[in-house]
Amino acid sequence: MTAYGQSIADEVEAAIQAGSTERRLDAARRVTNLFLASAGSFSGEQVELFDHVLARLITAIEGRSIADINARTGLAEISTQLAPIAQAPPSVIGHLARHDDISIAAPVLRESPRLSDQDLIDIAKTSSEQHLLAVAGRWWLKEAVTDAFLGRHYPSVSRRIVGNPGARVSEQGFATIVAQAESDDELAVEAGVQVELAPGRGHLMLRRAPRKVRKGLLSPAPSHLFEEIRSAIAAVAAGADREMSRARDFAAARRLVGSLVEKGQLNETAILEFARQRRYEETVVALAELSKSVIEVIRPLMQSLRDDGVVAACRAAGLNWETTSAILACRYSTGSPDAAELAKAKIHFVKTSAEDARRMLAFWRVRSPPAPSRTN
Repeated sequence: MTAYGQSIADEVEAAIQAGSTERRLDAARRVTNLFLASAGSFSGEQVELFDHVLARLITAIEGRSIADINARTGLAEISTQLAPIAQAPPSVIGHLARHDDISIAAPVLRESPRLSDQDLIDIAKTSSEQHLLAVAGRWWLKEAVTDAFLGRHYPSVSRRIVGNPGARVSEQGFATIVAQAESDDELAVEAGVQVELAPGRGHLMLRRAPRKVRKGLLSPAPSHLFEEIRSAIAAVAAGADREMSRARDFAAARRLVGSLVEKGQLNETAILEFARQRRYEETVVALAELSKSVIEVIRPLMQSLRDDGVVAACRAAGLNWETTSAILACRYSTGSPDAAELAKAKIHFVKTSAEDARRMLAFWRVRSPPAPSRTN
């Protein structure tokens, strides 16, 4: 172990031995912040070190004082900080995801890329309805995962999955939804989205749905809009050269953009300058403001490996193609999208009307899980 690593380990050991909940929480926060400061540059061995020391601290906190509201709040804060980090300590993430306290588990369940499909399937088999609800709102779920979740037969979870445009549903899963919809009018109406997205399944839903909701199933929205929604939501992944792998603090960006709004200076020129300077946080906050959306919707679209969602946000904001292409490039720490990627994005830009883009953003905002209390 390096001297640096030994220093961290010594501090943790002292906190554990001291027996003070406050001291243990303070040490856990310091170790977490130290990790977040350089999360994208640590080696596997260094991540393993952080994993070990944080796991020891969390175990010590839980063993003595998990009933303490300060302890629960502290662990929930750590969960929230680590949730979006692709390089987060894996065993710590796994432990937090399975925590009995949903306020601690929910942040990583909602978005941690460290949780594999198998992790999510295992969670589906053993965790509570609230845990399943948190996972069901993730921006991308494969059929094997939704099959496991639908198999628990929680109506609330089924409604969340059906209402999530990033959740893929198999034929088996859809059959489960149909069976539940026979006695759940709200689920039947929500499943109208699936009718639009998968016309081959529509006749089955319409034939078996309660009569009073068939009309709602037939006309939830134009089919082309839901095709755009489906294509715009993709897996959140940490690309090798993308800015999405870094920890984020939007507090300063919120203040700056807020001051521009107050002065009437937040416009296309301002966001273009942010994007050209690769000021990622300011670009995200400004785009959320100009498109009349929220950071919790724009951030996952900026993180997506696809361009469709960002293009929709830019169209909703009334931005031109020059600004849109700069925002697309802002997602990279260096370089920019290749010519083929930009050409494809421009086709979407031309095809997507401002009205449809605004409707898509409104849809995503309604379907997004509640925003956690945090700054990144």
